[in-house]
Amino acid sequence: MRDLRRRFPNPNALLSFESAGRLGSFTDAAEELGLTQAAISYSVKLLEKDLGIALFHRRHRLVELTDSGRKFHADVTSALQQIARSADSLRYAASDRVTVDSSTAFASHWMIPRIPAIRSQYPDIDIRLLTSDRDVEIGRDPTLIGIRRGNGNWSDYQAVMAVDEIIIPVCSPAYLSQHPDWLEERSERTLIHLEEPYRPRPTWQDWFNHFDVAYTDRGEGLRLNDYSLVVQAAIGGQGVALGWRHIVEHAVQRRLLVEASDMKWRTGMAFYAVTHKAVEPSPDTKRIMDWIVNELNELQH
Repeated sequence: MRDLRRRFPNPNALLSFESAGRLGSFTDAAEELGLTQAAISYSVKLLEKDLGIALFHRRHRLVELTDSGRKFHADVTSALQQIARSADSLRYAASDRVTVDSSTAFASHWMIPRIPAIRSQYPDIDIRLLTSDRDVEIGRDPTLIGIRRGNGNWSDYQAVMAVDEIIIPVCSPAYLSQHPDWLEERSERTLIHLEEPYRPRPTWQDWFNHFDVAYTDRGEGLRLNDYSLVVQAAIGGQGVALGWRHIVEHAVQRRLLVEASDMKWRTGMAFYAVTHKAVEPSPDTKRIMDWIVNELNELQH
């Protein structure tokens, strides 16, 4: 490596070569790199002189890689991509931000109420929340944490179990006082249904089946496709909803919701904090991940 400078007296020529080879044009490469077409052509000529071989066939307004040029271009592209990935990793690692990717419900009803506590303990870490209507792939970002439901087995993720999935019926205090026999009634007007389009979630039919309670879902009643809306509807006194305990715990503590039954269903699934296996989480990411896991674990005691 000590004679690298001798081998490539003009390292910028590698960038010109990569761009021109990828685009098939010195003019387009010049536009991409913010240089003149003459500068690109000159850099490539110097590189060809250094290597002692032609890298391009020159056509009218276009250039085409020679056989040797294609092989060298593949190697240069691979090396530059690796350098870019390494630089991105260092930038992320040096950053003091951490992003938590989760469902809207987890972000709204679990993370948001705890942001002040996180900021109090880690004032120098910038917390960002990323939500979507489906579980998107967790990228190779050392500052990214995902909250995922499952059994802990993901081929691309390192997973830490945070909390068991426990489901309880919940409603507003006023609704329960007006409908103390809701379980016996089980009318469609009593139940609030989650019809999750992308994430598989247990339904009222599953809950009743688990407790061997006769019930048939006929597709009627209040049906919502986002769990945050389900929670808000329950708080608003519109019926009884299935409550994922870790999600509704804050509303229950504030007496916005109450447990409508002592029939708790531990489904056997759990919620995990996950990171991508291909990257080492940043120190700040580890701190926030440990904090989230510890807070969720407290709900099981």
